[in-house]
Amino acid sequence: MQKLPQSVDFALKETSPNIGAGSVTGNKLSCTYDLVEQMQYLYVRVVKARDLPPKDVTGSCDPYVEVKLGNYKGVTKHFEKKSNPEWNQVFAFSKDRIQASVLEVFVKDKDVVLDDLIGWMMFDLNEVPKRVPPDSPLAPQWYRLEDRKGGKIKSGELMLAVWMGTQADEAFPDAWHSDAASVGPDGVNNIRSKVYLSPKLWYVRVNVIEAQDLVPSDKSRFPEVFVKGTLGNQVLRTRTSQIKTINPMWDDDLIFVAAEPFEEPLILTMEDRLGPNKDEVLGKCVIPLQLVQRRLDHKPVNTRWFNLEKHVVLDGELKKETKFSSRIHVRICLDGGYHVLDESTHYSSDLRPTAKQLWRPSIGILELGVLSAVGLMPMKTKDGRGTTDAYCVAKYGQKWVRTRTIVDSFTPRWNEQYTWEVFDPCTVITVGVFDNGHLHGGGGGKDSRIGKVRIRLSTLETDRVYTHSYPLLVLHPSGVKKTGEVQLAVRFTCSSLVNMLHMYSHPLLPKMHYIQPLSVMQLDSLRHQAMQIVSMRLSRAEPPLRKEVVEYMLDVDLHKWSMRRSKANFFRIMGVLSGLIAVGKWFDQICNWKNPLTTILIHLLFIILVLYPELILPTVFLYLFVIGLWNFRWRPRHPPHMDTRLSHADAAHPDELDEEFDTFPTSRPSDIVRMRYDRLRSIAGRVQTVVGDLATQGERFQSLLSWRDPRATTLFVTFCLIAAIVLYVTPFQVVGLLIGIYVLRHPRFRHKLPSVPLNFFRRLPARSDSML
Repeated sequence: MQKLPQSVDFALKETSPNIGAGSVTGNKLSCTYDLVEQMQYLYVRVVKARDLPPKDVTGSCDPYVEVKLGNYKGVTKHFEKKSNPEWNQVFAFSKDRIQASVLEVFVKDKDVVLDDLIGWMMFDLNEVPKRVPPDSPLAPQWYRLEDRKGGKIKSGELMLAVWMGTQADEAFPDAWHSDAASVGPDGVNNIRSKVYLSPKLWYVRVNVIEAQDLVPSDKSRFPEVFVKGTLGNQVLRTRTSQIKTINPMWDDDLIFVAAEPFEEPLILTMEDRLGPNKDEVLGKCVIPLQLVQRRLDHKPVNTRWFNLEKHVVLDGELKKETKFSSRIHVRICLDGGYHVLDESTHYSSDLRPTAKQLWRPSIGILELGVLSAVGLMPMKTKDGRGTTDAYCVAKYGQKWVRTRTIVDSFTPRWNEQYTWEVFDPCTVITVGVFDNGHLHGGGGGKDSRIGKVRIRLSTLETDRVYTHSYPLLVLHPSGVKKTGEVQLAVRFTCSSLVNMLHMYSHPLLPKMHYIQPLSVMQLDSLRHQAMQIVSMRLSRAEPPLRKEVVEYMLDVDLHKWSMRRSKANFFRIMGVLSGLIAVGKWFDQICNWKNPLTTILIHLLFIILVLYPELILPTVFLYLFVIGLWNFRWRPRHPPHMDTRLSHADAAHPDELDEEFDTFPTSRPSDIVRMRYDRLRSIAGRVQTVVGDLATQGERFQSLLSWRDPRATTLFVTFCLIAAIVLYVTPFQVVGLLIGIYVLRHPRFRHKLPSVPLNFFRRLPARSDSML
C-alpha cells in the first residue's frame, strides 16, 4: 500500500545551502567545518591595560573598555581603583551587520554621574588582518592611548588584538556577539554555545539475603520484617520475610540507578510491620557507593555482612544505641555490563554498556551542521510585540550540544557544526529547537519548546551529505501546529564497512540484558529514575540545560495514556498486516479463477514445486531478492521526519488532545472525567471481546484431544489414525498435489457453505461457558 503524501506545509524539503561539503571549489572554513555556511566576524580581544592615569579626586581610576562599531557597542566589566586591569574578553561583530568603516576602542573611568574618558584608539577595517584556523591565534599587541584631540597621553597602554575570522575561530563560543547586544550581563551566560556530557549511570544491584539477631521491641509477637533501600529519591523495599523469626531471610533483588560522581550513600533500613501504617525501625546501615565492587559480567560478587545501627531518642536527642549489634547479609555491586536506559529503546542514541572496558571500537563519525531556521512563531511578548530567542539542542549518546541563542529573530542563522563518534548504526540523533526564557537574568521563566527532529542513522547512506529543511511540529491541546522549519546538514561517515555490517549480527543491547534480564516494570521504573538524574545533573551545569529541555528531548511523557497514540499504533498494526491481507485477497482471486491465465500459471508453479520440493526455498528467496531489487528504484531518498498523518495528529479530536495534555492525577471537572471514563470503558469492552474471541479459538484447539466433547474427540482421533495410515502408504508429493488441486479448484466445484473442517472446528467446546 502506498502511503498518502503529507500536506506540503508539513513536508520535508531538500535545500541547497552554500556549504563546502561536496563542492570542488568554494569557500571552505576548514575540513572540519564544511557542513555550515561561512559567516565572517570582526573579533576584538581586549586583554589588559597598564599605567592608566588617575582620574578621580582620590588619585585612582575605575577602568572599563568600550568597543564601538557603528551602532553596536560592547562593554567590559569595570574594576575599582585599579590602574593595571586584566579583562581578557572577546567581542565578535557580524560582518553582515557592519555599517561603519572604523572600529573605535575607548578606555573609560566609571563614575557616578558621567564616565570620564581615559583614552581611545581607532582601527581602519580595511587594514584588519584575516585569520582562518588552523592558523595560530593572532598575538595581541600594546597600543598607546590617545586623548580626544588625537595626541598621545602621558601614560596608559591597552593590549588588544583585532582580526577578521569565521565561526570556526576558537574565540567564537565565548565571545560577546553584536547580535545579542540587548542582553544584559546577567543573561550573557545563557546565550553561549556549550557542550554537555550526561553523567555516567550505573545500575546498583542489592541482593538482600538474610539478617541475624534482630531485636524487636515487642518480643511477644512474631516479627514481620522487610528491608527498605534508599538511594537519593529512590525508595525500594523487599517483600516481608516468610520466616517470621529474629533471623529472617529474603533473597530479593533491589535495583537502583546511580550517577558518577556518587554523591549520596545507599541506606538499608530494617523495619518491622506493626500495623497497616505503622512500622518500627529495627536498624539501618549506610553504605557509600565508592566502596561498592564493580561487576562487568554475570559472575556473582562476594557477599558481605553489615552491622545495623539503631538510634534511640534520649532527652530529646537522637543517639546511637550500641548495646547489641544486629547484622544484615547482602550482595551489592555496581553492574557495568548493562546499558542504563535514559531514553526510549525505540529511538535510543546509545546502546553501550556502562563499563568502558566492554565498549566495542567506533564504526564511524556523525557530523551535524545546524544551519538556520525560518518562519519561527513568536513564543513570547516583549515591549508589546512578539519575539523569539531561539537556540538548538542536539543529543546523541552521552554528548549534548547547545548552540548559541540568536536574540529576537524569526529567521536565526546558527551555522554551527558538531561531531560525534558512532558505535552502532541503529541509533537516533535528536535535535530540538527552543525559545530562551532566561535572557534577562530572570529565573522564573521556562524555555518553550518550538519543535524537534529525529534522524535514524541506519536510514542514511554513508559519506553522503543530507541538507534538508525539517518542519518543526508541536502538538497543542488545540491541535498540531507548525512552528517553523530548521535547516540541518547531516553526514554519516563509516570508518569500516565490514565492522558496521558485522554490527547487524550483534544483539541490540549488551549481553547482560539477555543473561540476567530485567523485567519490563523494572526497566520502566529505572528509565524514569535515570531521566530524572540526567535532567537534574544537566540543570546544575553552567549555563544550565534546563529540566524542561532535557525532559522534552528524552520524551519523559511517552508512557502516558493517549487516545491519539493508541489509534496511531492500531493503524500501524493494520498497516503491517495489510500485506498479509493483500496476499490473502490475491490468493482468494486465484482460487476463484478471477484471472484464468494467472490461475493456470499458479497451478503449473505449484505442480513443479510439489514434484521438486528442493526448489521451494530457493524460489522463495529468489522471489524476495527480485522484490528487493524492484523496490530499490523507489527507495527513500530523504531521512525520516515527524509524520502528522502517521501520528494521527492532524485529525485528532480536541477532547482527545485535551485528555492527552491532562495532568496525572487528573485536574479536569468530574463530568468530563466521567465521560472519558465511560469512553475508555466502551473501548476496553471491545478489546475485551477480541481477547475473549482469541482465547476461545485457542481453547478449541486444546479441546481436540481433551475429551471435553467425547464425540468430537472420537471423530478427531479416528481421523488422525486414518490420516496416519494413508500418509504412511501414500507418497507425500501425491498428498500435497491433491490438497493443492482441491484448494485451487474451479468455482464450479465450490459451494458457498463453510467447509467440513471449519464446521467441525466451530462446534468444538471452549471455556467461555464457564465464565461468570
